[in-house]
Amino acid sequence: MAADVDVAIVGAGPTGLCLALLLANAGRSVIVLERHTEAYPLPRAVHFDGEVARLLQACGLGPELPGLTEPADVYEWRNGAGHVLLRFGIEGPSTSGWPAANMFNQPDLEEALRRQVEASPHLELRFGSAVTSFTQDAEMVTVTTEDGSIITATFMVGCDGANSPTREGLGIPLEDHGFFFDWLVVDVALSDDRTFVPSNLQICDPVRPTTAVSGGPGRRRWEFMCLPGETLDALDDRDAAWELLAPWDVTPANAEMVRHAGYRFRARWATRWHDGRVILAGDAAHQTPPFAGQGMCTGIRDAANLAWRLDLILSGGDRASLLAEYDLERIPHAASVIGFAIELGKVICIADPDEARARDELMAISPDAAPTETPALPGLEAGTLLASPGAGELVLQARVRRGDAEGLLDDVVGLGWRLLCMDGAATLDRELLEWFTGIGGQVVDLGAEGDVVDLEGSYGRWLSDLGASCVLQRPDAYAFGTGEEPSVLVRALRTALGEVHSDGGETEKN
Repeated sequence: MAADVDVAIVGAGPTGLCLALLLANAGRSVIVLERHTEAYPLPRAVHFDGEVARLLQACGLGPELPGLTEPADVYEWRNGAGHVLLRFGIEGPSTSGWPAANMFNQPDLEEALRRQVEASPHLELRFGSAVTSFTQDAEMVTVTTEDGSIITATFMVGCDGANSPTREGLGIPLEDHGFFFDWLVVDVALSDDRTFVPSNLQICDPVRPTTAVSGGPGRRRWEFMCLPGETLDALDDRDAAWELLAPWDVTPANAEMVRHAGYRFRARWATRWHDGRVILAGDAAHQTPPFAGQGMCTGIRDAANLAWRLDLILSGGDRASLLAEYDLERIPHAASVIGFAIELGKVICIADPDEARARDELMAISPDAAPTETPALPGLEAGTLLASPGAGELVLQARVRRGDAEGLLDDVVGLGWRLLCMDGAATLDRELLEWFTGIGGQVVDLGAEGDVVDLEGSYGRWLSDLGASCVLQRPDAYAFGTGEEPSVLVRALRTALGEVHSDGGETEKN
């Protein structure tokens, strides 16, 4: 018996919606089950990086992102006296073609994602559909919702938050690094047009460690650490929040308080991210301290990594190996991101004056010091990769032209399996080309005489730095491998993926 849908996604946050859209782009049928009766109206995440902007571009949001975001070129850390401890920054576009730091209002972003979902013939989004149970067998997952509906899906993905019932139902434990603090988060919409310099600031003051950042166009976010001897319940009070905002000249006369909420951040991840046909992604799989702005980003990376794997499995790829490599790639990457956020948190979450003084003496820099380039996140170290320079790193997205179409690479040729080669090097024999195009691959000949013109010479320089003339790009924008011989790259990919059939069904071994 065939399942009702290819994939059932539990949770309609950014991770679930992005996964749904990426699967729908591949022609897969998806249902998204959201327990709330309507969209969550309040902001949570406020930052995404250039890589995630590229993935949102793939979800159809490219034209909307400039209006939804406020780029942040500098992220500064100061002590209580105002002396600079850290200053991160990057000018111009990131490797992914978008600003390295993009500040936004999450409800606006989710609304834009839902519009894309509603426009897709392959997607259904059901609000008020809490999942009460699920079972799985060799062929499908059976999902039961609170209203008694039963949905069968070839796969189910739990994107259902930090307290994930899906994770609990699978009995998967969390590896907890025991780094947690209580904070009050306050979001405001400003009535006056004010410029904050720097736009993103951490105040490492033991009197009250504080975060002050953009919350997207026209909005600001403050976060205040709960001090030893305080209770979060007492701090999480509207009047107390206004009192904390007053030194910033933010008052009921010039701002609307959109949200105040106490929360405890965590640093932990699930020890495995799938069990049979049921998979975890987003906060269900990991939770990170907020200081690197990578909570939502990590979930959207999960979605991008998982979408192409599920598409291949549904076309007959080896489920066991492809999902094992989802764990192999994503768990260490998420752990590295969480580790980085912990180290940043150790700088700011100091309430002891003597400890803060020692930190300041160690870290203080000149007020005129140029920003340090924003630390790059790690690439992928193992998984669906070919050992070669640049494998596991993000593939450049720069401006190109094909015919009358001109713009960022993904807008011109699409994000997917792409063999990018310089100046006529992209030659494959017929059998290999048929296999590659059969999985949605596209051969892109770059250069002045190529089918796709590298308008600024960016790809020529990038590949030259890698010592290669070709790169085989994965659908999540990471490089599978680089080299001089395109046929070697594609054959290696075919070996790595195993047999994929065109009949749309999984092989018996799955």
